[in-house]
Amino acid sequence: MALVALRVVVLRRQKWKGISMRTEPVKTVLTSNGKCGSADACHADIIIVGAGVAGSALAHTLGKDGRRVQVIERDLSEPDRIVGELLQPGGYLKLIELGLEDCVEEIDAQQVFGYALFKDGKHTQLSYPLEKFHSDVSGRSFHNGRFIQRMREKSASLPNVHLEQGTVTSLLEEKGIIRGVQYKTKDGRELTAFASLTIVCDGCFSNLRRSLCNPKVDIPSSFVGLVLENCHLPYSNHGHVILADPSPILFYPISSTETRCLVDVPGQKVPSIANGEMANYLKTIVAPQVPPEIYDSFVAAVDKGNIRTMPNRSMPAAPHPTPGALLMGDAFNMRHPLTGGGMTVALSDIVVLRDLLRPLHDLNDAPMLCKYLESFYTLRKPVASTINTLAGALYKVFCASPDQARKEMRQACFDYLSLGGVFSAGPISLLSGLNPRPLSLVLHFFAVAIYGLGRLLLPFPSPKRIWIGARLISGASGIIFPIIKAEGVRQMFFPATVPAYYRAPPTVK
Repeated sequence: MALVALRVVVLRRQKWKGISMRTEPVKTVLTSNGKCGSADACHADIIIVGAGVAGSALAHTLGKDGRRVQVIERDLSEPDRIVGELLQPGGYLKLIELGLEDCVEEIDAQQVFGYALFKDGKHTQLSYPLEKFHSDVSGRSFHNGRFIQRMREKSASLPNVHLEQGTVTSLLEEKGIIRGVQYKTKDGRELTAFASLTIVCDGCFSNLRRSLCNPKVDIPSSFVGLVLENCHLPYSNHGHVILADPSPILFYPISSTETRCLVDVPGQKVPSIANGEMANYLKTIVAPQVPPEIYDSFVAAVDKGNIRTMPNRSMPAAPHPTPGALLMGDAFNMRHPLTGGGMTVALSDIVVLRDLLRPLHDLNDAPMLCKYLESFYTLRKPVASTINTLAGALYKVFCASPDQARKEMRQACFDYLSLGGVFSAGPISLLSGLNPRPLSLVLHFFAVAIYGLGRLLLPFPSPKRIWIGARLISGASGIIFPIIKAEGVRQMFFPATVPAYYRAPPTVK
């Protein structure tokens, strides 16, 4: 009996010897029904870290395909955020494709049919090109927390999806392969969970991304968020973009009685809310630039005092393909939220991943699965890179600048979009996610630059105007080409030349 007991102890030590983590392992884990059991009994097909927009939608999608999914979310209470409130029509189509369109129901979501652009007292209406779609297809704006709770409820309703609250502290690695996670439960217990594939969707503040990608996070500005009550926007069911000084201001409805205002403040430092600097800034600098119809509601919201800020992050996707693990959502890729494209990219990525995983019945061969899923990074590019590039380029164009060439580019952009027809329908179809074509984006961007150049040179060019025009073209190139380079020229424009594009599902031996 003593020899048998000793043998058991030795086997257990050998079992844990190859697994590396940041803290000591524990011997109990949660099974799919929430009860504690052995590690072998708790082996899910897929672990998802985070239950935000990406994590919740992914859990429902994979669960619906028959996968055993364990979702670990840091906080299951309703989130309260000032971004992630506008879903573009392209994102809504992906929501329909995933069978999640009912998640925008019963949360007082508002339909959005386009944008209104304001500059120096002038304004123009930009409508989404929705003529070819069903009448229900449009953008949607809502409270982010309500939307996420609806998706969590829907994913948790599947019997093979287990959603629990806990903080993932580390990934479990064995011989270069991610085998699962270690996490701390709400009541303080440290547990481990194992799965064939771990998908990290823990958002923009991810503490796990460093081992799975090369994060280069840029913070060009911050949003100052307000909620305006009973505010009547000049264009109902439209997002409003004011090309203000020093940077844009956004207004869009988030319920039948509330309007979200986001004031962009360039740089990483914002006026203090506590000592009243922020309220003074909003009243003296921002308020005079908002449309007269919104002014009183805006000042009332500032006086009410519920002012919040959030840094705007951008981060190109730079993954390290790791057997047994995958990054998704804001943990993987971020862009400036000016264009409201984040959820569209996340939902599009989920559709791509779902289609890649569907032919696979066995996910246990981690190295082979990792090699196969390299195609994910190429297949996602047309949608993701178009929205990412547009967000970064538009933000730089829309910001005020003392440079005359940048001023001309900003004015040319407003006038180009005001032309209507293909000149507005083309860019707005890119913005909405309905036409995610990188080449179309580049053509329209330089069409704006050439339009600005033509305005300078006609009817009679002067040396000064020629010089400003040359700097305008140079500045436009300096805006868009670095963004394209970060996205990857080959994957963005020539994905069919990337070998991973043609990677076939691994065959079961």
